Amino acid sequence: MSRVFAVAFRLKNSTLLRNSVWVLGGNSARVVLQAIYFLLIARALGVREYGAFVGAVSLIAIAAPLSGWGTSFLLVKEVARDRTLVRRRWGTALGVTLLFGSLLLGPILLVSRLLWGTSIPWRVLLFVGVSDLIVVRMVDVAVYLFVALEVLRKSSELNVVLGGARTFAAACMVVMVKHPNASEWSILYLMSGVLAAAYGAVAVCRQFGFPQMRFWLTSTEFREGFYYAIGLSSQTVYNDVDKTMLVRWGGLDATGVYGAAYRIVDVSFAPVASLVNAAFARFFQHGKAGIAESSWFARRLLPYTAGYGVFATVLLILLSRLVPRFLGAQYLQDATAVRWLSPLVFFKSIHYFLADSMTGAGFQGLRASIQLAIVATNILLNLWLIPAYSWRGAAWASLASDGLLLVSLWLAVEFITSRPGRVLDFIQTP
Repeated sequence: MSRVFAVAFRLKNSTLLRNSVWVLGGNSARVVLQAIYFLLIARALGVREYGAFVGAVSLIAIAAPLSGWGTSFLLVKEVARDRTLVRRRWGTALGVTLLFGSLLLGPILLVSRLLWGTSIPWRVLLFVGVSDLIVVRMVDVAVYLFVALEVLRKSSELNVVLGGARTFAAACMVVMVKHPNASEWSILYLMSGVLAAAYGAVAVCRQFGFPQMRFWLTSTEFREGFYYAIGLSSQTVYNDVDKTMLVRWGGLDATGVYGAAYRIVDVSFAPVASLVNAAFARFFQHGKAGIAESSWFARRLLPYTAGYGVFATVLLILLSRLVPRFLGAQYLQDATAVRWLSPLVFFKSIHYFLADSMTGAGFQGLRASIQLAIVATNILLNLWLIPAYSWRGAAWASLASDGLLLVSLWLAVEFITSRPGRVLDFIQTP
């Protein structure tokens, strides 16, 4: 009995557990809000207009990590180790995001016209671009700041505010607009992001004061930020490039079907995403002692996350037939799409922690290289499979890419930890 009380006492006083509960609670609320928001816009826009919106969001998501140039990750790394750097790191992340995000808007509009012609209106890309390249990235900066300080209650609160603003905007569209389209929704999408960003800025200023704004990076920060940006961009590429390519070779209807199914899978990953966010700063703390320590921390978490991944995969397969009842008959093919994509939850429940163990120990360069190789593989598979099999080809490419990423990261971690000393220091980031 005393052992039971001892375990209960340790759990009660576990910062990681408390933070995970806060993040899980926040993510659960956000998931509910996102589910409502998703149902509202998917039904209101219809499969074609929803496909146009998904295409715009996916293209911009590929470039979005470059708008911050990895400054959010630098913020977590530095503030987790030295809390006196809060205002400086926050100001740098905000300044760089504002500058780089603005510079990326023009090239994205040009690329979209070359890829899709006039399939997706430029207004949709512009409003979504301002939202996801600049405004929402500023929300993310505030979230990462609280993650670095392990004040997960506030980071969860910001995520809920963003989800609530999006849901409120979707409800307004349904009530106020008789036959909404992607252009009209993109305006409300931007406005909801602005509200969340303003709330986040006020929350940080009240607790830490005004940021020390800086619009440039040192050469060391630029190089290390590049590794983080490329790693995150690679992650978003193999998550979103298939939707971008579907607009070109599968059409807006196929993009709408596939995008809706992918959103359902993403929602089911939310509990593991909560733990990923809660544990992120810990990987840098453990990583100070090397890859063996950070990978040990990852292995402590994997039995729980992998077990959830199996459970969620089975549950998605069993419940997939209910999808058309909620989204409408035009999304009938989503039942099959959800079944195909369901194993992604299991793959992600493992490879996120393997990747973070490498980042925490300073091997972000190697992580980014592996992810870039997966990106190239994913693009080649999509070029081959999408023209022939439409969204089914995109699903097969996603499964192959995430499975290969899991295996590659696992082998990389095993390879590094088997080399004691400084044998691989040449591929470490500062």
